[in-house]
Amino acid sequence: MFNAIRTTFLLAVMTGLFMAVGFVVAGSFGMFFALALALITNLIAYWNSDKMVLRMQRARELGWRDSPDLFELVERLSLRAGIPMPKLYLMDNKQPNAFATGRNPENAAVAVSTGLLSHLEYDEIGAVIAHELAHIRSRDTLTMTVTATFAGAISMLAQFGLFFGARNTNSPLGPVASIVMIIVAPMAALMVQMAVSRTREYEADKDGAMICGDPLALARALGKISKLAKNFENPFARRSPGMAHLFIINPLAGRGADNMFSTHPNVENRIAALLELSKQMQVEERQQGEIGRVLHSPQSTRGGWRTPNSHVSDKNQPKGPWG
Repeated sequence: MFNAIRTTFLLAVMTGLFMAVGFVVAGSFGMFFALALALITNLIAYWNSDKMVLRMQRARELGWRDSPDLFELVERLSLRAGIPMPKLYLMDNKQPNAFATGRNPENAAVAVSTGLLSHLEYDEIGAVIAHELAHIRSRDTLTMTVTATFAGAISMLAQFGLFFGARNTNSPLGPVASIVMIIVAPMAALMVQMAVSRTREYEADKDGAMICGDPLALARALGKISKLAKNFENPFARRSPGMAHLFIINPLAGRGADNMFSTHPNVENRIAALLELSKQMQVEERQQGEIGRVLHSPQSTRGGWRTPNSHVSDKNQPKGPWG
């Protein structure tokens, strides 16, 4: 409940920033024009954000015949999460990562990279997917899309105002104050976007661990992905850094603690929270070292699975459950 209230408050702040920039640029008319522009851009994002994000990552949809085992895993976890099974996409990328997108649980998608399937074990992959299903169930995918759209629109409006509005000596705040507002507003919008992202990541870690029943598997997965993300670049995320917050781990391999410019919580803090959760759930690490009870499958032998119709050119990369 607290996170929902906090997210609503942050979105209200984002709307206020957008209207403030419009006011600086063109007074009362600019304020209402900015509000109308925000509604239009977010309406477009509401219907098309998932398609745009998947297209930018060059993810291709998987069918059941491409990987029956992966489909079975996602289907089982979706049932536990109490949501319809989302569409499944594969990103041809060596960096282990994943993200969820879609405006609601009925129109959602989960994308995993070939690197994730190659480097993680079966229970760890299941934990990552459970984390993404938690985002879908909580409708975080819509919230994050709205904040990202707001942040981008504020930056665009601020740039417009810098060239036109701030030159107007009749600006309600005066030319100097207008320039300050136009420079500060995009930074404030970015901070709000990052705050929303970090809030939702902690909640998704907790809910995802409950869905898969194994907090330690998710903790191990986060540790592995965090280390490997620094060794493999995600060129598509670098071209569109505004979508970095959608991934389970920052695809730009940022470092540092939970500061105001971080898209994700510090990995060590996330792992510590999961370890504490595992104690509360009375899950013993020795028992969970093998494939989790909930995710157990007779076919889940280590290193014996094949990446679904992968187009990865490097044949010498490490082999995982699907590689």
